[in-house]
Amino acid sequence: MNIEQLQYIIKVAETRSISNASESLHISQAGISMAITSLEKELGIKIFKRSRLGTVPTEEGMEIIQKSYEVMSKLEEIRESVQLQTNTMEKELRVSSTQSLFLTVLPKSLALFKKKYPNVNIVIEEKGGQEVIHDVLNNKIDIGLLNIPKEKPKEEELEFQSLMEANVVVSVSKNSPLAGRKSIKPGELINENLVVYNGPKMKAFIQDFFDQYGEMNVLFYTNNTEIIKKSVAEGLAISFSYDMGLGNDPYYLSGELVPIPFADTNMISLEFGWVRSKKQHFSRAAKEFIRCLEIHTATLK
Repeated sequence: MNIEQLQYIIKVAETRSISNASESLHISQAGISMAITSLEKELGIKIFKRSRLGTVPTEEGMEIIQKSYEVMSKLEEIRESVQLQTNTMEKELRVSSTQSLFLTVLPKSLALFKKKYPNVNIVIEEKGGQEVIHDVLNNKIDIGLLNIPKEKPKEEELEFQSLMEANVVVSVSKNSPLAGRKSIKPGELINENLVVYNGPKMKAFIQDFFDQYGEMNVLFYTNNTEIIKKSVAEGLAISFSYDMGLGNDPYYLSGELVPIPFADTNMISLEFGWVRSKKQHFSRAAKEFIRCLEIHTATLK
């Protein structure tokens, strides 16, 4: 038994395919098959079986694969221990983030992290929430930032932790008659023009809002938050926004845009946080990055 064999069975279990594992590990399919067959002979069990779902672990194989994850995690701990003694850290940190956190939380958190650890290369991708979870499950990233689902998927494999909660507010121009309001009721907005961020969570909120209070005139949907803010600042429409990070946004800092909370405190709120795989080693770089996220988000609450 060797480390490579354990790596191979972990990757085949994750991808449910020897060919996909071969591509991911840059090892020939024949090499992976021979290594797995050799391990099965040594242990006297079948680790995988073929099914309509692909190459899947047997019951005995599941136990071996779980133990393999534990072995690989211990190896990473040994490497990290050496890094701590030599004052070094992993050279790369992979992160995926939904746009809401990408635009509000990430910039200053990254600046804080890079100031402390300038030699760590950070690879960041902006993705949707489901894609972030998919990337974590498939070990494509170390940390995912997202709106945490109310029903968390695959909790046996994933660790979710909250960073902050955000509420929906109404954003209006400083010249709007509504700008001086301390709060507002949903029914008072029905005659206003609306511009909408074209994301699944916000679109679902808009649909629920229309169902409860009546439809508004939507000028357009867009993923471009700059266009939304400019349109509202020029008095063309209002928008719904999450209150997270507005205190650091130039439009709100300058007073061009004014956020107004809903009088109904039961309006939608979202929990924002991070997710990681329980099967992967929790690296020092990932832990330090999360610490920077926590430091920054504490200033936004």
